[in-house]
Amino acid sequence: MNVVNNKRKRKSQEKIEKAFVSLLQEKELSQITVTDICKITGINRTTFYNNYLDIYDLADKIRLRLVQDVCNLYEDERTKKYNSNDFSKIFRLIKDNQLFFKTYFKLENDPNVLPSNANFEYDKNLAQQFYNDQYIDYHIEFFRAGFNAIIKKWLDNGCLESPEEMYQIIMSEYSNKK
Repeated sequence: MNVVNNKRKRKSQEKIEKAFVSLLQEKELSQITVTDICKITGINRTTFYNNYLDIYDLADKIRLRLVQDVCNLYEDERTKKYNSNDFSKIFRLIKDNQLFFKTYFKLENDPNVLPSNANFEYDKNLAQQFYNDQYIDYHIEFFRAGFNAIIKKWLDNGCLESPEEMYQIIMSEYSNKK
């Protein structure tokens, strides 16, 4: 295994991703070109194409990495089949990576920080304490949409509240439901 080349490849990817995220704050995805990224980073087009198929592949890889980062926060809980309801973990990750999460929401047509695929298992047992079984799917969609809206608002406001305060905001939505 060639460690030097792996480090060089990772450094190139980091430069490309950083330039892309920066450009995405100023332009729409469809307006960003490989040439734009190459000019900012000082890399050549071959280096870009050795790492990504195109701009959309780059965008998708960044989005998927963020989804995986969120899933990794709760991996222990998933494998041990328990739910701490510790939303402060995700808020800490978002606060520490604000620009990337702003990018995530910009890239998503239907933003979904909490992935709806098999990587994310909604705690139906907890929700069933508060909601009728026949309406649980509606509650799940309502919660996801609301959670995403709260995250977006928090990001738009510069993440002024602490992750713990944001946790309390989310948990207050479950209080007094009985």
